[in-house]
Amino acid sequence: MELVVLFGTFTGLLLIGAPVAFCLGVSSFATIAFLGLPPVVVFQRLNSGISVFALLAIPFFIYAGELMVRGDIARRLVALAGAAVGHLRGGLGQVNITASVMFGGISGSAAADASAIGGLMIPQMAERGYGRDYAVNITVVSSIIALMLPPSHNLIIYSIAAGGRMSIADLFTAGIIPGLLLAVALMIVAWFVAKKRGYSTEPFPGARAVFGLLVGALPGLILVAIMFGGVRSGVFTASESSGIAVIYAIAVTILVYRSLPWNEFVAATLSAVRTSSMVLLVIGSAAAFGWLLAYLRVPAELVQWMKGVSQNPLVILLMLNIILLLLGTFMDMSPLIVITTPIFLPVALAYGIDPVQFGIILILNLGIGLCTPPVGAVLFVGCAVGKIRISEAIKTIWPFYFAAIFVLMMVTYIPSLSLWLPSVFK
Repeated sequence: MELVVLFGTFTGLLLIGAPVAFCLGVSSFATIAFLGLPPVVVFQRLNSGISVFALLAIPFFIYAGELMVRGDIARRLVALAGAAVGHLRGGLGQVNITASVMFGGISGSAAADASAIGGLMIPQMAERGYGRDYAVNITVVSSIIALMLPPSHNLIIYSIAAGGRMSIADLFTAGIIPGLLLAVALMIVAWFVAKKRGYSTEPFPGARAVFGLLVGALPGLILVAIMFGGVRSGVFTASESSGIAVIYAIAVTILVYRSLPWNEFVAATLSAVRTSSMVLLVIGSAAAFGWLLAYLRVPAELVQWMKGVSQNPLVILLMLNIILLLLGTFMDMSPLIVITTPIFLPVALAYGIDPVQFGIILILNLGIGLCTPPVGAVLFVGCAVGKIRISEAIKTIWPFYFAAIFVLMMVTYIPSLSLWLPSVFK
């Protein structure tokens, strides 16, 4: 009955359009009241959920991403990508994916990637004869690459939700190969779709032009090397890395690019504050929700139920993927990471699945959910930027969607894709 109250209240509030943080907090409060426990428990768990030093990295990484977006770094990355891969079939589509890879390492956010890259690329693609659905679909699905590349704050959330079972540096490293693999798969699909529709290519500007654009974008790209290299080598922690990222972003955009006027600096600061507040409130509320799940022995019962279904780890992994994919279609990513990690990670560990590999599976799976209706947040952003209806995008998104599913299955059943690179760096 306690679970009925917990999930019933949560689902009811979600259906009437209440913010996810309030759905989590109110349903936790209702269940605590039903159990007869002191209501202050909810606030204690909420406070403990956000009183984690490692979470300090999230607002700083978000702030660094905002500064880079408003400081001209996104435009320079798109220009570099255009010169490097624009001559391939479906030219601007390939540019879109490549720019998402480079920009993803700076923002760490799929929604920010879809908004920034989409705002630059979708109008250009439409002007040059590309279908808006093609432009939106590429923008939406390629944006989830950002979730797996450093400095993905979603990987930081997973590390904290997992109780610090693995280092953030290992997670940052583990996501690189799957992220690049997803980019290659999407570029292949984009090539075939472009060939079928007869889309043109862009002229190759020459090696000298590419080199010039690389030099212009290099200060922004160096930021990724500083953050990843510093964390991976142990020179500084993820939290310290995020602070350095902000200082470096300010220095590059103001002193090098000279493209961040005062009004844009203020706008970037306010936007980062709003986004960070929402993310941290969701994390705190989800911590209270997750504590109740543990208190009611949901993870333990789920492990026993799955063991009754099958003892084969391959079958268990498939079941976990299906459940996560369904959950990702109607909930945002941050709360799902905090809620599902305490539930499903014990199942994965019980079957000998490495927690680092499971983290990449979880992030990629929930990222695909962001592109899936009815509540695909990134799909909504892409359609809003591309000015088309969601129904139009859904009709032709399936080749890109299945490419992402294919990569998810590879990451799920080939552990070395996510575990080999961390072992090399160790």
